[in-house]
Amino acid sequence: MNNTTLLLHGKVAIVTGASRSIGAAIAKRLAADGASVAITYHASPDKADAVVGEIAAAGGNAIAIQADSGDPEAVRAAVARVAATFGRIDILVNNAGISVLGAPEEIALEDFQRILAVNVTGVFVATQEALRHMGQGGRIIHIGSSMVRYAAFGTASAYTLSKGAVAGFARGLVRDLGPRGITVNTVHPGPTDSDMNPADGPVADFVRPNIAVGRYGEGADIAAAVAYLASPQASFVTGAELLVDGGFTA
Repeated sequence: MNNTTLLLHGKVAIVTGASRSIGAAIAKRLAADGASVAITYHASPDKADAVVGEIAAAGGNAIAIQADSGDPEAVRAAVARVAATFGRIDILVNNAGISVLGAPEEIALEDFQRILAVNVTGVFVATQEALRHMGQGGRIIHIGSSMVRYAAFGTASAYTLSKGAVAGFARGLVRDLGPRGITVNTVHPGPTDSDMNPADGPVADFVRPNIAVGRYGEGADIAAAVAYLASPQASFVTGAELLVDGGFTA
């Protein structure tokens, strides 16, 4: 296939929190579809460099930028660097996220504030800044969680609150940005093998029997959904909440 026939040829994408797991899979898929990709990372420079190296080895174009998604100034600086490097931003994937599990009466306020800083404020700031460089045909894609539809186990209420806020933010953005030709959608991963929720982790044996297809998801499963929403084929799709969960919430 000629590069100019790739669906995202000539596009510029940012994927936050993409040094590993789902974020890395999304970055590699968007690059494979022709986009120039900037990834942000917090504390894993070696892993971020490995993602960039893999994209480059496959003939793609990528850069890595250190930026804590819970630090608004770092997020602003990262987005500004992407715009300065590539001239514009076409696709923003708000993937960075953290989770702190615990009974709601026992979660430290500092931990709760950190969840909000990364999962909510970071999403708002990245979106706000990217919009300054995004034009007609732009794509904003939030990574939510199937937990906002089905709370499969206890101790995740703070995390679920933050992801519910992201889904609500997306719905509001649809009305704000539709007249500008920018679509906004949310992908809700179900149980997906990742550093945050490994397929052999502490809740896996409880969760897996409830997944209709009988397996944990993989990063590539989420990346495929994001790639569709980022593509020209999804120009009439906005305000969608796409569950990619193997039937977990069915």
